[in-house]
Amino acid sequence: MTDAMTVRRALAQAGLAPIDAQVLLAHVLSRDRAWLVAHATDALAADQVDAFFALARRRREGEPVAYLTGVREFFGLPLAVDRSVLIPRPETETLVEWALRKLPADRPLRLLDLGTGSGAIALAIAQARPGSTVVATDNSADALSVARGNAARLQLSNIEWLRADWFDGLGMARFDAIVSNPPYVAAGDPHLAAGHVRHEPSHALASGPDGLDALRVIVAGAADHLVPGGWLAVEHGYDQTVPVRGLLQQARFGDLESLRDLSGIPRVAAGRAA
Repeated sequence: MTDAMTVRRALAQAGLAPIDAQVLLAHVLSRDRAWLVAHATDALAADQVDAFFALARRRREGEPVAYLTGVREFFGLPLAVDRSVLIPRPETETLVEWALRKLPADRPLRLLDLGTGSGAIALAIAQARPGSTVVATDNSADALSVARGNAARLQLSNIEWLRADWFDGLGMARFDAIVSNPPYVAAGDPHLAAGHVRHEPSHALASGPDGLDALRVIVAGAADHLVPGGWLAVEHGYDQTVPVRGLLQQARFGDLESLRDLSGIPRVAAGRAA
């Protein structure tokens, strides 16, 4: 008689890094990873085995775990994700942390998140500042659908969702702060065709020959949508600190700041409108 496939055997035979195997099996079983440890000798049903090894095969072929499970945690929030949105990165939490340090919690503010994708930045700020309003834009209807769904699941109602290409559709609206994690990879960068990045939407990653096309539009147009003394903060690539700082200076932003992520890599540039 064939031995039963147990939790331990399935994890060992997946051919994956342990954490990936654990996350995928926990997803199939609708359990958490701690449960797997406590039930390592439990037998799996045939359909559970089939589902797990199908996901494991896709993971070995390079598909991101977040797309396989349909969820990614960002700033402590479980966010639904699919192939229409970029997978939220831990380094982007640097941008949220900056915003929460700069923006007072004792009065209502209006904030703008450009290119919201899954809604990660907007949702994190909206939860931390429930008395404020966040306007979040994206030019992808599919991305906005994902973001709206995340807001509904998290029961966050202080966000306005707008389909727009950067500042289009905002009229004369002004904000206390504008934040954005735009595409900033050079179009010819070989990393776009490697690893899990090749599964993500290219329009959310690449932006012109030097990766700065979107950042040029955002920085140039931000002052027209900020209150006097309002802040702009953008995420950028590891090697773009100098050119992005130059864009901010050209647009007459002052009090310039540069922030590094937890890996020590320059990640966020910020400035205050005149």
